Amino acid sequence: MPIPPIIRLNRLTKRFRNQTAVDHVDLEIPEGICFGLLGPNGAGKTTTLEMIEGILEPTSGDILYRGKPRDRSFAEEIGIQLQQTTLLSFLTIRETLRVFGKLYRRSLDIDEILALCHLTEIQKQYNDRISGGQRQRLMLAIALINDPRLIFLDEPSTGLDPQARRHLWDIIDSIKAKKRTIILTTHSMEEAERLCDDIAIMDQGRVIARGDIPSLLAAHCFDAAGNRLCEPNLENVFLRLTGKQLRE
Repeated sequence: MPIPPIIRLNRLTKRFRNQTAVDHVDLEIPEGICFGLLGPNGAGKTTTLEMIEGILEPTSGDILYRGKPRDRSFAEEIGIQLQQTTLLSFLTIRETLRVFGKLYRRSLDIDEILALCHLTEIQKQYNDRISGGQRQRLMLAIALINDPRLIFLDEPSTGLDPQARRHLWDIIDSIKAKKRTIILTTHSMEEAERLCDDIAIMDQGRVIARGDIPSLLAAHCFDAAGNRLCEPNLENVFLRLTGKQLRE
């Protein structure tokens, strides 16, 4: 039996004056997976994410959450890790989580969140004294404080060194093990291959490919007779579909 979609987009469109950023996107995201949204700069992936989150209003089209239009309860069931968020420098990590936890009717135990995000040993550190990797783990902890069913991660490992990146991936694996749904944007093919169960590739505001990594490799790196057209990896799939590097 197929997993029912937690998110369904029907002809989702966003225009800014004369520019169409997202162009009639139809997409279903099953519950309980890590879903990757990939595309070159300007492809429309962040705009799509922000419409699903409720930050941007669509020009037209529908967004359904578990088969119904989103209502006020939607905000209580999602967690968002943004690329850029200002943290108060005079608060410690623990105090920051306590402040954000008070914004929700339901929140997880702070000690549980600290342990999950590998922050227990530095919980008394002030926000202006933590490293980039520690800051990203704190941002993830904030996104998880309300025990969300649906988690949005926008470029979660940007700017991290390899060790910090892998620590973050281990945390995301722990979230996946709890059968939470994750919608992830990334410029890292390694990150997408490591974390994502299913992927949509966007270009010029449209979804141009969709599937799990093995099916995308089979469709775009081999011909109908099974002859290899290119080295089978996600980078080459992306290049063949868009003619661009992911970071372009």
